[in-house]
Amino acid sequence: MSHRVILVVLDGLNHAVGQHAMGHLHALCEAGRGSYHTLDCELPAMSRPLYECLLTGDRPVDSGVVHNQVVRRSTGTSLFDLAVRQGRRTAAAAYHWVSELYLEAPFVPARHRFHQDPESAIQAGLFYWQDHYPDDHLFSDAEALRRLSDPDFLLVHSMNVDDAGHRHGGESPQYRNAARRADIALADYLPTWLAEGYHVMVTADHGMNADGSHSGLLEEERRVPLWLFGEAFAHDAATTVQQPRLCGTLASLLGLQHDKPSHPELLVKGRDAS
Repeated sequence: MSHRVILVVLDGLNHAVGQHAMGHLHALCEAGRGSYHTLDCELPAMSRPLYECLLTGDRPVDSGVVHNQVVRRSTGTSLFDLAVRQGRRTAAAAYHWVSELYLEAPFVPARHRFHQDPESAIQAGLFYWQDHYPDDHLFSDAEALRRLSDPDFLLVHSMNVDDAGHRHGGESPQYRNAARRADIALADYLPTWLAEGYHVMVTADHGMNADGSHSGLLEEERRVPLWLFGEAFAHDAATTVQQPRLCGTLASLLGLQHDKPSHPELLVKGRDAS
């Protein structure tokens, strides 16, 4: 059986803050409507390499996207590619690096901010290029795309938590409050998405350290949260989650044929399509 999926990436949110600052997400888990997990991101703990990891399942050392200055199209097979090839609809409201990875590089705002092409991997897109682009605008962008394009797979990628961490450090009130604001923004949309039949995964690419940075092995840089919402997720599953396996897990949930590594134990038996 196939499902529609929304992947929310809260850039730079580490587990320590995700565990205590995201009241709405944890309320859903306490009510039995979702589950919370943690995982260690791949290395380097940097954004562009880990967008590629989340969306293709390829580790940075394998994808060649080994730091943020690698500006080119992805050479991997992404969730967007798999979905479009198998007749599903895709959309993304995301930072412009996602456009560069899966549409065209380099990103030119006047040409690439709005994207509509049924033949491309991301068929409908709204992309931004300022790290402080407000999260409430970003989630509104995502909902507009969802209503207009009715995607089977939608990526929603926000930058405000990461931006606050770089400006003020991962132990600052500004960083924690940015996470709280993201939780409030999700509270405005998540109930509708679930009521519309979407399964929703919320996670982060990497964390943030007290220096306002990330790329290495510190727990606050690598340990990130993972929330799962929807009836096809096995919310009682106890497993060590690996970031490269999230792509394949979502591909199975979408009902796509694929050969990517996954976490079948995170899906209710008989409801995944692999």
